[in-house]
Amino acid sequence: MKQTRRIQLLGSELDVLTMQETLHEIERLILRREPTQHVVINASKINLMAENPLLRHIVSQSPLINADGQSVVWAGRFLGHDIPERVAGIDLFQKLVEKAAEKGWKPYYFGATDEVVRDVVKKHQQMYPQLQVAGFRNGYFESEESIQIAEEIRASEADILFVAFSSPKKEIWIHDHQSIMQVPFAMGVGGSFDVLAGKTKRAPRWMQRTGLEWFYRFVQEPRRMFKRYIIGNFIFVKHVWREKRKMKRSLEDA
Repeated sequence: MKQTRRIQLLGSELDVLTMQETLHEIERLILRREPTQHVVINASKINLMAENPLLRHIVSQSPLINADGQSVVWAGRFLGHDIPERVAGIDLFQKLVEKAAEKGWKPYYFGATDEVVRDVVKKHQQMYPQLQVAGFRNGYFESEESIQIAEEIRASEADILFVAFSSPKKEIWIHDHQSIMQVPFAMGVGGSFDVLAGKTKRAPRWMQRTGLEWFYRFVQEPRRMFKRYIIGNFIFVKHVWREKRKMKRSLEDA
């Protein structure tokens, strides 16, 4: 595997990796057995990081940061970076479950409703009969229950933890409880459980490839997603143009 290359992009850091290179790196991290938090960035995450110093800190100190959104790939290329491809969180999640079944790694599923998380676990066990599930639980709990939940995850001896919360809650929760859980690899998977359980639909492949997955999601829930996708995309574009102007001024001053 080629050496991981990290770049600075729009106030965040990003590892320039393909999906296959990412999977190789995750295997290395799991074999190392040190608690590791994986994060992804997309347009919405870039906007959140600009307003949330804690989230920005958590992302920057992660040993593995992928470009989840096609908008980040395009923005990076527009700003002169060679970003090979998008590594979507939901696709990485699916590939890791397949690899877990092959390698004997035990995943723990945490998030969504009880019905949804049970359905996802059942589907994965049907797809991969040899999959050893460490455990699962829904994502509804009081803050004072967090330590007990983290201890339960540790007792499960999970190798991988999938956390299906929204941002920045998932990043902060994993960060705050990583030392208790001692899971070799923890990643946030956002709404992936809902998609796999059929509660929400994912965009067709052609929309994923052309960067229109956000629009498909917006059409499903326009009122709820208006701020994130319509206003959020406008703010993201402003960040990109601001970065481009800054780079131009630096070249002129050089």
